[in-house]
Amino acid sequence: MMMMVKKPLYLAQGLMKMKKWYGGLLIIALGMMLFLLYNLKGFQPQKHLTKQTAYDFFNSHSPPNDSIKGSNDVAVVTSSDEEQKIVPKPTKRPHLVHVAGLDDLYDTKNVSEGVMNVVLVWAHLRLLLSRSDALPEIAQGVKEASAAWKELKSTVESEKASKISKIDSPENLSCPFSVMILSKTIADSGITLDLPCGLVVDSSITLIGIPNGQNSSFQIGLAGQELEEEPNPPIILHYNVSLPGENMTEEPYIVQNTWTNDFGWGKEERCPARSSANIRKVDELVLCNVQAVRNNNDENENVGQPTSDIPSNISSESAHRTANFPFSEGNPFTATLWVGSEGFHMTVNGRHETSFAYREKLEPWLVSKIKVAGSLSLLSILAKGLPVTEDNDIVVDVENLKAPSIPRKRLVLLIGVFSTGNNFERRMALRRSWMQYEAVRSGEVAVRFFIGLHKNNRVNLELWREAQAYGDIQLMPFVDYYSLISLKTIAICIMGTKIIPSKYIMKTDDDAFVRIDEVLSTLKGKPSEGLLYGLISSKSSPDRDKDSKWYISDAEWPHDTYPPWAHGPGYVISRDIAKFVVSGHQERTLQFFKLEDVAMGIWIEQFKNSGKEVHYENDERFFNAGCDSNYVLAHYQSPRMVLCLWEKLQKEHKPECCE
Repeated sequence: MMMMVKKPLYLAQGLMKMKKWYGGLLIIALGMMLFLLYNLKGFQPQKHLTKQTAYDFFNSHSPPNDSIKGSNDVAVVTSSDEEQKIVPKPTKRPHLVHVAGLDDLYDTKNVSEGVMNVVLVWAHLRLLLSRSDALPEIAQGVKEASAAWKELKSTVESEKASKISKIDSPENLSCPFSVMILSKTIADSGITLDLPCGLVVDSSITLIGIPNGQNSSFQIGLAGQELEEEPNPPIILHYNVSLPGENMTEEPYIVQNTWTNDFGWGKEERCPARSSANIRKVDELVLCNVQAVRNNNDENENVGQPTSDIPSNISSESAHRTANFPFSEGNPFTATLWVGSEGFHMTVNGRHETSFAYREKLEPWLVSKIKVAGSLSLLSILAKGLPVTEDNDIVVDVENLKAPSIPRKRLVLLIGVFSTGNNFERRMALRRSWMQYEAVRSGEVAVRFFIGLHKNNRVNLELWREAQAYGDIQLMPFVDYYSLISLKTIAICIMGTKIIPSKYIMKTDDDAFVRIDEVLSTLKGKPSEGLLYGLISSKSSPDRDKDSKWYISDAEWPHDTYPPWAHGPGYVISRDIAKFVVSGHQERTLQFFKLEDVAMGIWIEQFKNSGKEVHYENDERFFNAGCDSNYVLAHYQSPRMVLCLWEKLQKEHKPECCE
């Protein structure tokens, strides 16, 4: 009996010991789990980074609200492809903000069908314009567009209501090809010549005058449009000429600059300049005419010795600069300021003297007047090559130039053409040339111009009439600043996926000639998904030169290189990429970028990082600058050259250039 009692007791004691042992083990296990979790949590980001590529950030996280922070807010990652890349730390998804003028711009009360047909993409763009991480120029572009749109609608409605003839209303006058002033005495306030519809590439302003030496200087200014809220218009170019002092005691110079209400005077550019200033070029022309001046290091026995014609206190170098200076007191001159693709250029008496690159939001189409002031006897000013329109009422072939109806549910190709409001002649040249391909006239391919609003109401009115006459223009809800053109890229993707559904979407410019037949033929052998087709740049770096039109700061793009992209004069993407671009921006998961062709490359890289396959199809027959035989696309073609290329194709059936 005692044995029977002890046995349960031993069992109970054994269980108690086991319970204590298991409890201790459990405590130890829990402690080790906490220790491991703590350490794993600490190392988790590093583990993630080793797998992340340089562009995973854009696919996995929302872009920053305003801009990417400095070096303290970046993380270094490594990948198998590149040793190191810098990726911004993720931030919150951009939110929507109030943008002044946006509500007025989108006021659709009493809007006619004719108005709605030229703003088909606006509804899809509104959220993009309200993003907190929007491009800095969007706020200004929208505000100015709101005022311009309101004035245009009012003018159109007044014209309908009163049936004013074109001759009766000053705003209804056509844009002139040239304007001039003859033999004017320059008053203290200067002389002003209005340029009714701005300037375009190849426009020129020629002045004939004689410096009279009263103040030893004179100025030529190109001013922008005056706005109600900004009584002082921006100065697109200020050209200040300082003549040599008496007995050449002061060196002559030319200073070029710009001025805006927001920032005042910009960085001045002076000529003559040291040789280092001539490294940069504008339209392949140096900033300053190279002066044949001996360097002090190259002095010979004659240098520095005065001549009978030069005062002894004037150096040989100074005398040489003065002798080569294009302006001098009492001597007549002919100076021509002409508009290039990249900047303004001045020739004096037939010799190139200065070049000046366009600055941000200060582009030639904005110019509304030229002003001349200072010590100058002005004989004449002639501005020619100005943007002109054709009278749509008397255009003989207007029916053949109209956009054809679209019979299909889905097109093979939509071509979106970037254009500016006053580039009337360029658009007409395209309508009479490659837009006459059978694929376009049959409705297999659609071509649409994407144009921002102009600050000049006369230009907007002419643009409006052109849109009604030809049915191929889509207006944008912002003023046409260069820094906002990537919004046009998104608009083209919207048009090709939501409004005119197309298998492929192409972007090009209004100074490009496109062989549509060859594009369609080539696309038949290309993938229909994940396609980027054009002149591909595989290895390129951001331009860090602050004076460059293509300057990109570290905040805008912190990496040393860009992903592959296609040059902007012309490229094709497949429908699935276009849909990704549209949805990504509307959902605020893609980042804005001001260089539109590079931006498309960045967005396609994010498309690839989402698990999609991308086919980069390079074709060197897409000529980025100029033309060559067997071209598919030729760029920088004037309206005359575009028509010449078309004529050659029709007569010779060969893709031969006209130069």
